[in-house]
Amino acid sequence: MKLVLFGATGHIGHAILDEALARGHDVTAVVREASRLAQQHERLHVVVGDLAQPASWLAAAKGANAVIAAVSARRNGHEETLPDAAKTLLETLPGAGVKRLLWVGGAGSLETAPGVKVIDDPNFPAAWKSEAQAQARALEVFRTSKADIDWTYISPAAMIEDSERTGRYRVGGDQLLTDGHGKSHISVADYAIALLDRLDKHDALRQRITVAY
Repeated sequence: MKLVLFGATGHIGHAILDEALARGHDVTAVVREASRLAQQHERLHVVVGDLAQPASWLAAAKGANAVIAAVSARRNGHEETLPDAAKTLLETLPGAGVKRLLWVGGAGSLETAPGVKVIDDPNFPAAWKSEAQAQARALEVFRTSKADIDWTYISPAAMIEDSERTGRYRVGGDQLLTDGHGKSHISVADYAIALLDRLDKHDALRQRITVAY
């Protein structure tokens, strides 16, 4: 498949890039600074662009099988850009002939009990809160959109960390997934597998899902 990836220089985005290339996909990585993506591959193409400025990347996205957005606002501190980015993609991609969009979401809006979200926990890290709230607003952008595109918003477990690539995971909906010890976690590599499996299987359309062990 021909994929367009935003956020390839980020931690999760780079794992998605590696997994996509390993599966034989052609990937166009849209980055603000080409120097931050040192990786080279015959099926990797780099385009300098800004998600907020579609004119900088729209030509590269035309005819793509899917777009993957692994964007974060933590680096520049402008969390409001997340829901704006979701809106931009939803409004722009159908006109470019793109029918599939996968979004790397947050875990803060997952429920731990009816009406109680992860972000409501008083122990939720303060440093993550504003981005978690922005990711929750981005989810609402997806859910209220009438755009003609099959989107999937994929929340990780409460903890997504560097650990082994196992190839296993569980898929849930709006509720936080925990293991038998009450821990909610997944490796970055297995999150990337789960995301690309949604693309290859063409499932979880127009849904928010979560993946965890």
